[in-house]
Amino acid sequence: MSEHDLVIRGGSVVDGTGAPAFTADVAVRDGIVVEVGAVSGTGRQEIDADGAVVAPGFVDVHTHYDGQSTWDDRMQPSSWHGVTTAVMGNCGVGFAPVVPADHDRLIELMEGVEDIPGVALAEGLAWDWQSFPEYLDAVERRPHDIDLAAQVPHAAVRVRAMGARAAAHEMATGEEIALMAKLAAEGIEAGALGFSTSRTLNHKSISGELTPTYDAGMEELTAIAAAIGRTGKGVLQLVTDWDDDLGPDARLVRAMMEASGRPMSLSLAQSTTNPQKFREILRLIEQVNDDGYRLRAQVAARGIGIILGLDCTLNPFMYNPVWQSVSHLPLAEQAAQMASSDFRARVLAAQSGEENLTRIGGRIIGKFDLMFELADPPSYEPDPEDTVARRAARIGCTPEELAYDLLVADHGRGLLYSPFANYNAGSLDAVQEMMAHPYTVPGLSDGGAHVGTICDGSFPTTLLQHWVRDRDHGTFELPYIVARQSRATAELVGLLDRGLLKPGYKADVNVIDMAGLRLHKPEIRHDLPAGGRRMVQRVDGYRHTVVSGQETYRDGEAVGPLPGRLIRGAQPGPAARAQ
Repeated sequence: MSEHDLVIRGGSVVDGTGAPAFTADVAVRDGIVVEVGAVSGTGRQEIDADGAVVAPGFVDVHTHYDGQSTWDDRMQPSSWHGVTTAVMGNCGVGFAPVVPADHDRLIELMEGVEDIPGVALAEGLAWDWQSFPEYLDAVERRPHDIDLAAQVPHAAVRVRAMGARAAAHEMATGEEIALMAKLAAEGIEAGALGFSTSRTLNHKSISGELTPTYDAGMEELTAIAAAIGRTGKGVLQLVTDWDDDLGPDARLVRAMMEASGRPMSLSLAQSTTNPQKFREILRLIEQVNDDGYRLRAQVAARGIGIILGLDCTLNPFMYNPVWQSVSHLPLAEQAAQMASSDFRARVLAAQSGEENLTRIGGRIIGKFDLMFELADPPSYEPDPEDTVARRAARIGCTPEELAYDLLVADHGRGLLYSPFANYNAGSLDAVQEMMAHPYTVPGLSDGGAHVGTICDGSFPTTLLQHWVRDRDHGTFELPYIVARQSRATAELVGLLDRGLLKPGYKADVNVIDMAGLRLHKPEIRHDLPAGGRRMVQRVDGYRHTVVSGQETYRDGEAVGPLPGRLIRGAQPGPAARAQ
């Protein structure tokens, strides 16, 4: 009989500690790594990893699979990109706690903030829960291809406590604050990893209303934080716009951390309007950590932007009345009509350049000096000379004409990419600086969200392909990137049982062909409930992905098992479990 369930043989092991790679076998039994080295025993399954990197599974701490996890077994596209654990419930949005009268309100908020089709949510959500513990039970009832963890979303808590007054941004009463604190603590006690909130103007419902949490008062947030602190568990997550005067947000961060005694993470990006501000925020984070608190910033692996296309949420012609006359047609029929030179001339003559003021990125749908063709393979650090505006000038046409032709290409599947953060001066050097900081971790992929405008669930692949292998300057060593995307992210949210390939740790593993790693151009599929649209992105190079000792993907294709489970609360490491 085989001694082990699985043995991965002869790979270049990058174990998540940040140490240099070494050649070894990895043996797994009962979902746990039991041996790393020269394994003499046989495995019931054996994987030949010669020539490949063997790394821990990736932990993505910033996703929005809150809805998809209740109707779908597979958290794609994230699980195609080596992610074996995903944390959802970020940005203060989610679907519990809730009463039936507020179902539509939470759907409209999620549709607006995270660009998940409302018709898909309305069709897919069973709503067989009201409390947050009941929501966790609903997620737990369905097996998945990866492990999932949830956070208590402030917007849902606020709507549950205040009803329509929450959406009207009224100040909460003492009784309402007490109820919110109770609901948040109840969620933590039931197994939520943390609590999330949002204070950004970018987060609006589909009708254009700001997220209910946007201007929640200090008293409300510190009371919730204190209630979470009394549980002795949980982390806090905040997204805010960071005004030029950092003082108000800095005071809020300190107040919540002082009230709770719990770790916190913030979203961090380079602003287009104030490209140096991220350094001020990093200095603030250093000061808070020097004072004994644990504060981290989540940073994106590439520019934060939008993808535009005829079948996407946004495109430069979305308000053009001539294009609107065919926008309802299936993509192939729409593209066929748009290929007509007469139709093209009519569209261009009617183009007004109107912006979308309610959608994230809608203000830049006509800014061709920030827009690039997204080809196959896609470039996420394009040459500034290749903007649509500059290319058009070189070939002697208008930017609108070139954008039109690029979108109609490939039977209407052409895509444009417009980064609006992290891409100041035409490079990702600011991203490199942020990722190198000791108090940051990779995050902000928004896996499962913005499904008509981005596909950043592929961030882990960008870290490997672009930042380790392909970039011609300012790169990172592979052990550093693996440690940040596996162990550092796991530690951020208290999952100390994973992120390392060492005996006693959870057997979540990726076997990766670094030379063959290739990110493909995003594509639109209509496979959400009610035929809802979403953008996905495939990748070559992940030979095998293993969750809890069971192979889930082989060369990018699902192989059957669904070993992923709901994680309830922080998880101790092997040493703590042995005590």
